[in-house]
Amino acid sequence: MKRKRTSGKWIIAAASIGIATAAWAQAPNDAQIAAIVVTANQVDIEAGKLAQSKATNPEVKAYGAMMVTDHTGVNKQATDLAAKLGVKPEDNPTAQSLKSGGADNIKNLKTLSGAAFDKAYIDHEVEYHQAVLDALDKTLIPSAQNAELKALLVKVRPAFMAHLEKAKQIQASLGK
Repeated sequence: MKRKRTSGKWIIAAASIGIATAAWAQAPNDAQIAAIVVTANQVDIEAGKLAQSKATNPEVKAYGAMMVTDHTGVNKQATDLAAKLGVKPEDNPTAQSLKSGGADNIKNLKTLSGAAFDKAYIDHEVEYHQAVLDALDKTLIPSAQNAELKALLVKVRPAFMAHLEKAKQIQASLGK
């Protein structure tokens, strides 16, 4: 399991949560994909809210606010589409893993403050957005059966890429 040492605490890297490497007996169905998308966004919304309140670096604070705004928007699009299609998000091991990993991340971040918080939050955002992009490319987009769901996943992918690039910029400015 990939681990990263941050401020004396071990946190499990987002890439190890299984979002991109979930061992599906078969490809996830659209209801499972909907649950994964909603959960992944919710996890980042919660971390973003914490960053808005705890971050000391103005760029980190602004990034947290952007995560709340952007991921809330994606979640609204996803839930609206699911309702329109009559698809009820179906809980699954990947969504549960995301939820658990998000809770672990929040728990860790709550123990940190100042520059240590800022660095841990941004480091996790880099890893998390890379994991989400890997999942979109390798599992979610190829597995989506409904054309509108697939189109939504393709449409939001550039925003996740932009989030990753911005997080990497901030990460570089904070130093390793």
